[in-house]
Amino acid sequence: MTQSFTVSDAAAKRIAEIIATKGAAESSSALRVAVSAGGCNGFQYEFKLDPETSPDDFVVTTHGVRVVVDPVSLDLMNGGELDFVDKLMGAHFAVKNPNAASGCGCGTSFSLA
Repeated sequence: MTQSFTVSDAAAKRIAEIIATKGAAESSSALRVAVSAGGCNGFQYEFKLDPETSPDDFVVTTHGVRVVVDPVSLDLMNGGELDFVDKLMGAHFAVKNPNAASGCGCGTSFSLA
C-alpha cells in the first residue's frame, strides 16, 4: 500500500514563519505531525517542532519546509493533508484526514470508523 501525506502551501508558509521566529537553533527543525490517543473523539493531532527525524519517518518537503510523520501516525492519516486555516474565529493547523469518521468542533481530534 502506498502511503502519502501532503502539506498545503498555506501550511508550509506558516511553518516557515514559525521557524524563522525561533532563530538559528531551530532553523533545521521540521514540524512533526503525530496522532495520539485522547481528545474528545478518541485520537488527537499533535504538532511540534522537532530537530530530529527517525529513519522510518515519512518526510514531506514543501517550499523548503519539512514535515515529518511517524509510521503509526501515517497509518491513521494516510492520504491526508496538513493545512493552515486562518479564519475569523482563529488560526490553526488542521489535518484533512480521509480516514476520520468524525471530528470535533475544534478540529484537533477525530475518530475512526
